[in-house]
Amino acid sequence: MSSKVWLITGASSGFGRSLISSVLARGDRVIATSRFLEPIQNLDGTSPNLRLLQLDVTAGEELLQCRMKEAVALWGKIDVLVNNAGSCHLGILEEGGSAFLRKQYEVNVFGLLDVTSACLPYLRAQSETEPTTVVVMGSRSAWTCETIGLGAYGSSKAAVHALAETLSVELAAFNIRVLLVEPSAFRTRMVRPDNYNLDNPIPAYDGTRETNLKWYTDRDGTQIGNPDAAMNAVVDVVRGEGAARGKPWPGYLLLGKDANRDIRAKCKIMTDHLDEWSEVVNGVDFDS
Repeated sequence: MSSKVWLITGASSGFGRSLISSVLARGDRVIATSRFLEPIQNLDGTSPNLRLLQLDVTAGEELLQCRMKEAVALWGKIDVLVNNAGSCHLGILEEGGSAFLRKQYEVNVFGLLDVTSACLPYLRAQSETEPTTVVVMGSRSAWTCETIGLGAYGSSKAAVHALAETLSVELAAFNIRVLLVEPSAFRTRMVRPDNYNLDNPIPAYDGTRETNLKWYTDRDGTQIGNPDAAMNAVVDVVRGEGAARGKPWPGYLLLGKDANRDIRAKCKIMTDHLDEWSEVVNGVDFDS
């Protein structure tokens, strides 16, 4: 397999850092990006196959198009775009309101789409010779929005999942593959109690908020998921190696025992509903 060039957003920590190490270990090249260069500056010079680029996913379409042109100039192409940049804002929905939700969506949804749109012309050009790939970092949280405090984050990831599924069919004709990665709880400091919204406390939620914040605090740093193992799996799928050798393109990559448990449980809730309410579900069409 020829050497691939990966552009990774949100490379300053967590999955981004793990993915850089895994990609470089396979002999591929990396364009590591971050909102600010300082957090990734210590990576400079650590590998001849690594380049750094400042890229803020919320900078807007015009500036991101300029950044993508700079990125392509570094290695002459991009084979794999990894939409890893994201944020997690915890809190009670009523206390946060729509401003809280917009803050969450600005990075996780609109930023992701702007970066992808800026990169697609280059992926299309490169895919004329071999498949190119868009990796979208989703979350198990999209399936578990019943969890108090996760409403803004989980709904943003549900939107991301929908976008990835639409992109997968829109881009298939161009030989561009989409991989939606859905990790559960990993030790990446993404879901942090210090990001809990306390700006607009409503007395009715005092007990709920206190219990909920303690729940996140107690779990912070104890997640069982290993980000290095997770990103090795992503590289396996993109390169068709290791665990992915001989398997068809999956489209989805669920990661973690919690994801396995929770997504199966949600699917059962929905199929049980369809069974129990089948007469109503199937009885509302004109030909019923």
